[in-house]
Amino acid sequence: MTSSARPPAYTMRQLFVFVAVAETGTIRAAADRLHVSQSAVSLSLTELERGLRTQLCVRRRAHGVQLTPTGERVLVRARVLLEQAGELAAAASGAEGELTGPLAIGCYSSLGPTLLPRLLYEFAQQHPRVTVDFVEDNQDRLTARLTSGELDLAIVYDLDLSPELRRTRMDTRQPAVLLPAGHRLADEPTLDLTELAEEPMVLLDVPPSSFHALQVCDRAGFSPRIRYRPKNFETARALVGRGLGWTLLVQRPHHDVTYEGLGLVVRHEVNPPIPPVDIILVWSPTVMLSKAARAFVDFATAESDTHPQDL
Repeated sequence: MTSSARPPAYTMRQLFVFVAVAETGTIRAAADRLHVSQSAVSLSLTELERGLRTQLCVRRRAHGVQLTPTGERVLVRARVLLEQAGELAAAASGAEGELTGPLAIGCYSSLGPTLLPRLLYEFAQQHPRVTVDFVEDNQDRLTARLTSGELDLAIVYDLDLSPELRRTRMDTRQPAVLLPAGHRLADEPTLDLTELAEEPMVLLDVPPSSFHALQVCDRAGFSPRIRYRPKNFETARALVGRGLGWTLLVQRPHHDVTYEGLGLVVRHEVNPPIPPVDIILVWSPTVMLSKAARAFVDFATAESDTHPQDL
């Protein structure tokens, strides 16, 4: 801290009240939560806005409170500051003890069923008092939520990502071409991708899988004949199992059968070769990680070193 630094023009109590208003949606509900009068909540909110010199919310009679765009941004930072204040108090009193607090994790949709459950289970064994919420979505929306502060961390593929994101590698996957059982190319020692140029393709239309698959085809020298564009990983596999096309996927379940019990041929040996894809844990460089988030980063890194094939 420099000698010219000034104390903030707001208090932690004001931030605490503001978060309660934002989360409950009304002055009255926030007052009930905090066991104070509505006038006390309203005054605290007004003083916070005065201290920050900006409007954080629009108060509408009988319609609750609507945060302004600035209010949305301040809410993210207020939550972080309150959590850090709690950590500071615990450290100063020597009562840090067991790790607690919320943790919001995003996960790319096709990684969810094959990766997320075990990670959440084992992290909960180590830190049972951390409340973990997760969101499955495409990679573009997950990274946007990281930047806005809605998510602490996200598990994604290392494909088409901003270089500014902080990251740690968790594992590597080898992309594969999926064919229906009995396909004419199923038993070829090496599958030539150009042999599939005229056949219908099932494209998992969820970024970055869609971008990656089209890029692989472009490098092989052809544009695929896309017949179906499912948004669901298992739907893509099911369509291939029915012989309605071929697909290219990065993730692979333990069993090469569809929900209908139809077999799939999974080919990694292709020409031209497809480079492996890393699975990474990412977070925004502009949002300070909470203690729970830092613990998950350490946990995920240790898991990748100890059980790389299980992730």
